[in-house]
Amino acid sequence: MICVNFGHPLTVEQVHQIETLCRLPIERVIEVTCQIDENETIWPQISAIADRAGLSTSQWQTLALIVIPPPLHIAATVLMAELHGRMGHFPSIVRFRSIDNHQVVRFEVVEIVNLHEIRQKARQMRGSVTNRTAS
Repeated sequence: MICVNFGHPLTVEQVHQIETLCRLPIERVIEVTCQIDENETIWPQISAIADRAGLSTSQWQTLALIVIPPPLHIAATVLMAELHGRMGHFPSIVRFRSIDNHQVVRFEVVEIVNLHEIRQKARQMRGSVTNRTAS
């Protein structure tokens, strides 16, 4: 599995947590800095940021990838749309939470979120809501 990290650099412990949750080894971490110029249109910036991962069209579609989105919500949202277009589906992403020990802020991996699965479940709900409304 390849981890494409658009967020903060990962610790060895975080990499191990991701591998444990995915039950797959991470062969490589691709670190991609994600800085946005708020005075410019966002989509071209996000597209260029995704390009910096260095993956070909075929690799986006065929490799086992896990994505760490950027912490800035608008960048993360637009990046998910960009990656869906490149991959043909939404990627699974890593969710972190802070560990509060009152001394140093640290983050641990909480879960792997399968966005494709969430999309499929939401589509099923949309159909059942439409059917109930029509009755």
